Amino acid sequence: MNRTYKDYFTLALKGMGMGAADVVPGVSGGTIAFITGIYEELIDSIKSINLNAVKLFLTGKFSEFWKAINGTFLLSVFIGIGISIVSLAKGLEYLLNNYPILVWSFFFGLIVASAIYVAQSIKQWKAGTITAGILGIAVAYMITVISPAEANTGYWFIFLSGSIAICAMILPGISGSFILVLLGMYKFILEAVGNMNIAVILTFMVGAAVGIIAFSNVLSWLLKKYHNLTIAVLAGFMVGSLNKVWPWKEVTETIIDRHGELKPIAERNILPSTYEQITGNEALLLGAVLLVIAGFALIFVVEGIGKKLKK
Repeated sequence: MNRTYKDYFTLALKGMGMGAADVVPGVSGGTIAFITGIYEELIDSIKSINLNAVKLFLTGKFSEFWKAINGTFLLSVFIGIGISIVSLAKGLEYLLNNYPILVWSFFFGLIVASAIYVAQSIKQWKAGTITAGILGIAVAYMITVISPAEANTGYWFIFLSGSIAICAMILPGISGSFILVLLGMYKFILEAVGNMNIAVILTFMVGAAVGIIAFSNVLSWLLKKYHNLTIAVLAGFMVGSLNKVWPWKEVTETIIDRHGELKPIAERNILPSTYEQITGNEALLLGAVLLVIAGFALIFVVEGIGKKLKK
């Protein structure tokens, strides 16, 4: 496909949309790719990074390698994604530190709507599909219960988080940030990007590169062969994760980290009224409810835009 510089600039803008979506738990970069018409080309391009492409690179056939993987397309999209992630990370870190209830309320609404949106694509509900959905809910809930409130900052876990989270980028309806929330790594990665912690960023990016190349074919195969079951698990996964993003929490266990700061390692969900009694602070219930509704509505606004663009 012959593209102009304007076309590649447009691809970068679409990548920025994907990056912005993936920074926010509950909004999928894959959904944005689908809406903007680059989803299939993105999947095919990622899948093309295989042994044949590697052989071309190792034998010095760089031009053939670049053409085989649709390199300029991928570069344009990923530059856009990178720009969004870097520019938005600091702002989200500030909001999470200063307005956690309002931010998590918005995310809560996003994830509820995303679960409904994903479930709508299931063509037929059967016993197996329902079982898969329940299994997804159970697994996600268990992960949220055992996942510590403080991030695991070991480089092996940063690598693993990157490799898992990136897979969500190629799945419409589920975001990489959502996976990071589930793993307890969302705020830690945001801080690393905002503070330009190169060691953490590079480890995460290497994990992401390995993950997306390793799993793109598997995920594509699952969606083609077991579409309903796969989607049901994803929808259930999102429902089960709501335990993790419930805005009002009480810290039940803390530790003193290596910097001498008190850090939570265990929390439990509480009602807004209980939160206000414990903290003595206004629970911002009205604002939180409005942001839940706003987050919920945003997903279906995006869906509506997608339907119009397809016509």
